[in-house]
Amino acid sequence: MTTPEAEPEQGGAPRPEERLEQAVRAAEQALIEYEIALETFRVEVENFSRLHEQRLGPVYARLEELEAQILEARAARTGDAEDLRRADEARARLMPIPGVEELLHGWMDGDGLFPEATAMLTGQAVRPPQRVRPGEEARRLYRELARKAHPDLAQEEDERVRREEFITRVNAAYARGDEAELRELAEEWAAGPAPERRPSRGEELYARLEWLDRRKEMLTLLAKELEDSAIGAMLRLAPDDPDRLLEEIAEQLATQVREREAELAEALGRD
Repeated sequence: MTTPEAEPEQGGAPRPEERLEQAVRAAEQALIEYEIALETFRVEVENFSRLHEQRLGPVYARLEELEAQILEARAARTGDAEDLRRADEARARLMPIPGVEELLHGWMDGDGLFPEATAMLTGQAVRPPQRVRPGEEARRLYRELARKAHPDLAQEEDERVRREEFITRVNAAYARGDEAELRELAEEWAAGPAPERRPSRGEELYARLEWLDRRKEMLTLLAKELEDSAIGAMLRLAPDDPDRLLEEIAEQLATQVREREAELAEALGRD
């Protein structure tokens, strides 16, 4: 039975909400299909990357080792400083530095040396972190707010969450000794929570469409990253038969290994 809400407007034209609902359903279905395609491609890239590493990783390592040996043999024969430098660099690339993580643990991160480490290495005194002792008024405001807004006073879950979020802000302001912010928080608490207004059905549908659009943009970026990656580019060369592509690459690498082995034998003066 058709409900009054689902009936079209006079003249047979669908209601605006009905058109929005149709657009949302279509966008949801399109997004689902796009996510399925993206996840399928991601799994293919991941599997191909793993197979590529398992099957061809040792061959790449062999090529790098042969390159280093060739440069070392050339440097030993010529004694040239530039040849020696190239040989040393090639060998160094094959030899990871032992214990790097243990050595740098607690001394540096992605942004560089910690301030304490810099101070110790330069002979400077290590300054203790700055500490704030809140004033009497800040302590009074804090105690008052903590008593009024404590989460344990909540009767419902939503209210408890609101109080926890508010007390987190209070604690942060008190830790900084920010008396002005504590006063603002006291005024905010006294004013009470802003009354909630339920969005209309049209607003809900528009919000859903906007979220779907943002989600599609994010997935599009992920898809581009996968397609632009080295493995993704290789997969695009043979989307229907990636195993055959691996075989072709393996054959090319085997040829290169034989060529490098012959070059090394020549550099060593072997027949």
